[in-house]
Amino acid sequence: ITFEIWLLLQVEALAVQLTQREGELIQEKTEVKKLATFLKQASEDAKKLVDEERAFARAEIENARAAVQRVEEALQEKEQMSRASGKQDLEELMKEVQEARRIKMLHQPSKVMDMEHELRALRVQLAEKSKHSLLLQKELARSKRVKENLSHLYELDGAEVLGSYLRVKPCSDIAPELSKCAIQWYRFSSEGGKKELISGARKSVYAPEPFDVGRILQVEIIYDGQLIMLTTTGAIDPAAGLGNYVEALVWKHDVEFNVVVTQMNGVDQPSESIHVLHVGKMRMKLCKGKATIAKEYYSGLMQLCGVRGGGNAAAQALFWQAKKEFSVVLAFESERDRNAAIMLARRFAFDCNVSFKWFSKF
Repeated sequence: ITFEIWLLLQVEALAVQLTQREGELIQEKTEVKKLATFLKQASEDAKKLVDEERAFARAEIENARAAVQRVEEALQEKEQMSRASGKQDLEELMKEVQEARRIKMLHQPSKVMDMEHELRALRVQLAEKSKHSLLLQKELARSKRVKENLSHLYELDGAEVLGSYLRVKPCSDIAPELSKCAIQWYRFSSEGGKKELISGARKSVYAPEPFDVGRILQVEIIYDGQLIMLTTTGAIDPAAGLGNYVEALVWKHDVEFNVVVTQMNGVDQPSESIHVLHVGKMRMKLCKGKATIAKEYYSGLMQLCGVRGGGNAAAQALFWQAKKEFSVVLAFESERDRNAAIMLARRFAFDCNVSFKWFSKF
C-alpha cells in the first residue's frame, strides 16, 4: 500500500509538471503567434514602403529624363542660332543638367534599408523562439513517456546533434548492468520508416556521424529475452557552420588533419605521437613525419565511418580501413575535424564514382 501511495504521488507530481509544461508551451505558442503576426504586419508595411519609394523613384527618374531631354533640345537649338552667344546659354544649360543629375541621385532607399534591418532582427528573434518551443516540445514528449511508462529502466542521455554523443543511461536501481545486455543501434528516416542497422554500433555510447543528420536514432537493449527500445526525441540536427567549413575545404586539392593513431589493425597503440591524415581528391594518406604509413586510392573496398563506441571521445574518433589487411582508429583534434574528414572523403569518393561502405554524400 505504501508503494502504491508513493507511486500515485509520483504520478500526480508528474501530472502537475506536465500541466505546467503544457502551460509554458501554450504561452510560448501564443508569443510565437504574436511575433509571427507582428512580422507579417512589418513585412506588409515594408512592402508598402518599398512600393511607395519605387513610385517616387520612377517619378524622379522621369523628371530627370525629361529635364535632360529638354536640355539636349535646347542645346541643339542654341548651337544652330549662334555659337558666340551660345557659350553663356551653354553654362546655364549645364547647370540645369547638373541639377537634373542631382535630383536623380537624391533617391536613396534609406527607409527601406532600416526596415530590412528591423525585419532581419525579427526573423532572428522568431528563430530563437521557435528553437525554445521545440525544446519544450521535446521535454513535454519525454514527460509524457515517463507518465505512460513509469517502469522504464534506461534513457538516452546527450545532445541530439552532430558533434555530440548519445549514451544509454540507467535510470532505475533495478536496471541490469549494460555489460550484461546485448545492444544494437539503428537509424531510420521518419516515424514508422524502415530501420537501418548501424554496423558495429553495439556499445552503450554512439556518436552520430554526418550520415545520421536528419534521421532518428534508436537503440535496442536485450536482457534475459526482454527487449527495451529507446528512441531520440527527434532527428539528429546538423552541426552549426560545418557545411560552410566543408564547402571551403572542397576546393583544396589536399586537406590535412592532425590525428593520433589509437588502434592499428585492432591493436591498441600506446604512442600519442601526432600523425597527419591527408584527404585528397583521388586518395587518402596517413603520414608520420616524412614516413608514409598508408596510402590508398578511393575504392569499393575502403571503409570509413565514425567509431562505434569509445566513450566520451567517440565524437572525435574515426575508423578507416584502407584495405583488407590494414585498418586504423584515428582521434582528431575536434569533433568538427572528424566530421569534416568523413564528409570530404565521401564527397571526393563520390566525385570519383566510388561508393565504399557506409558511403553517403552529405
